[in-house]
Amino acid sequence: MKVLTFHAPGDVRIEDAPEPTPGPADVKIRVRACSTCGTDVKIYNHGHHHIVPPRVMGHEIAGEVVEVGADVTGWQAGDRVQVIAAIPCGRCGECTRGHMTVCSNQVSMGYHFDGGFAEYMVVPRNVLDVDGLNRIPDGVSYAEASVAEPLACVLNGQNLARVGDGDDVVVVGSGPIGCLHVRLARARGAKRVFLVDLNRERLDLAADLVRPDAAICGAETDVVDAVMKLTEGRGADVVITAAASGAAQEQALQMTARQGRISFFGGLPKDKPVVSVDSNIVHYRELTIVGANGSSPEHNKEALRLIASGAVPVADLITHRLPLADALDAFGIVARGEAIKVTIEP
Repeated sequence: MKVLTFHAPGDVRIEDAPEPTPGPADVKIRVRACSTCGTDVKIYNHGHHHIVPPRVMGHEIAGEVVEVGADVTGWQAGDRVQVIAAIPCGRCGECTRGHMTVCSNQVSMGYHFDGGFAEYMVVPRNVLDVDGLNRIPDGVSYAEASVAEPLACVLNGQNLARVGDGDDVVVVGSGPIGCLHVRLARARGAKRVFLVDLNRERLDLAADLVRPDAAICGAETDVVDAVMKLTEGRGADVVITAAASGAAQEQALQMTARQGRISFFGGLPKDKPVVSVDSNIVHYRELTIVGANGSSPEHNKEALRLIASGAVPVADLITHRLPLADALDAFGIVARGEAIKVTIEP
């Protein structure tokens, strides 16, 4: 079969590999869709400390069961499935407290296990042990189901930031994650959602799809001033920084309303992770700042339900579909900001 394998930073190859064989507690699937994200580009360029090469990449996975291990029950050939990316252990102190997104023993598809940029892959028992293999609802395509994983992460972030009825929400970053944040905020009852980006072309592409109440280009206007004017001087109830930008995190404090919530959703570069926070603003406005890291198996299930119900449409966010043979081109498309979501269909 064909696979996309990471060998070293800058050395990612489409190559032949033997079809995998599932163990007695595993499930083998025919991958039908595996979407790309900015993390894939980072891995391509810089590698990752959890990846020991060679490793088949890809973690936003949907496919069809083709073989079931002897000890596996409840699954059979032909079942349509979505696979979680971040795999908690289910046993540690965080997991038993219900904090699976920050499991200290977490492993991941495409990092510790071969991922979905392949014609076939094995879903390891680690996924099955935490109920992380999910049935794709009727009416949801494989490509849409592959977007359930990033939507699950967005769902976790908005739960932590308590996005809800009547909120004014600012989303900084108009990539696929930012677009999902806009749509989920609307589904949760937000009053208005404003989308911010430095790149006018990328902002316009996203805004044409998700239709925020205002699209603010940070290269052309003062973002804080624009948000304050749009909110009649009050500020936003929630600001979500869905971009790897320390400046955006610092600006978030300036445009958040009293008792508002700030989500540091996008991680910062490892060589520049420190930002300046005016603690008096946090103190006197009674602000809440939360992080957001990944998703749990339950978040993935809920994401599939949101897609199936139409509450959070995702099909139109998939702007590019490429065969596995062209998967390397996907990294360039994502890096240049020419797409919202690029899905590989092996």
